[in-house]
Amino acid sequence: MTTYIPSLTLPAFIFENAAASILLPILLGTASGYVITRPDKTKQQYGTFKKPVGSESGAENVRRFPGNPPAWLFGPAWTALYGFTGLSAHLAWTNGANSLSPATSSLAKQGATLYTIQLGLNMLFMPLFFGYNRPVEALVDIVTLTGLNGWLIYVWGQVDQRSGWLLAPYLGWLSFATYLCAGTGYLNDWDLRNNSKPTIEKKD
Repeated sequence: MTTYIPSLTLPAFIFENAAASILLPILLGTASGYVITRPDKTKQQYGTFKKPVGSESGAENVRRFPGNPPAWLFGPAWTALYGFTGLSAHLAWTNGANSLSPATSSLAKQGATLYTIQLGLNMLFMPLFFGYNRPVEALVDIVTLTGLNGWLIYVWGQVDQRSGWLLAPYLGWLSFATYLCAGTGYLNDWDLRNNSKPTIEKKD
């Protein structure tokens, strides 16, 4: 059961303003990366990790395996997904918070609390995984984050179906990111600090 907790919920004016609602998660997501290190350093660090790329771990296999996206893809993907979540939040709030139906209004506000909490958990992932090299804690964080967003889709989907559908790609990406986090942690013996040698890709 979800509860609306004003102290754990973003101010209403953010949800009410489409631009603010969309830009906030994008700016926070970008800031969480820069707080740890520059994007180029993060990409280089990501390249040093052993990742779930099949039975082999050679650089050639890393290049061709479709389940191991290139590091440059994460920035644009997260930016687009953050924008979708912000728009979803705006639609759910504006169509539900002031609804004449008490049930709809309640669901919109409960979802706003869930949304705010999941946003905080999202901001923790980069520092945990890349900043402190703590894959176990990062995995707990992203599993919780994924579960919360599944619930959020259910809650806000009852308020505005468009809101629920806009969150679907985000849930899918989080599920894949959970797989990458778990696989990377496992393949590196849950210790990312010892992987300092960069991955060398073979030239064709």
